[in-house]
Amino acid sequence: MKIIIAIAFAGILGALAMAGIFMLRDGRDGKPKSGKMMRALALRVALSLLLFACILFSYWAGWIQPTGIPIGK
Repeated sequence: MKIIIAIAFAGILGALAMAGIFMLRDGRDGKPKSGKMMRALALRVALSLLLFACILFSYWAGWIQPTGIPIGK
């Protein structure tokens, strides 16, 4: 499960980086802006929601357990 979460975080950060690159590169030299940045941000949101749903399902299935923060140390 830890590997899946790490891959999802890497995908989310990759989509965010691609959106930034598209934001900086599109619309140069009088060309109209494309929808690449919007699609990259939509992919980031979809990956974030999928990760959240997977974490909730894993907790429900008992695959992961909350550890909490120890008080009084």
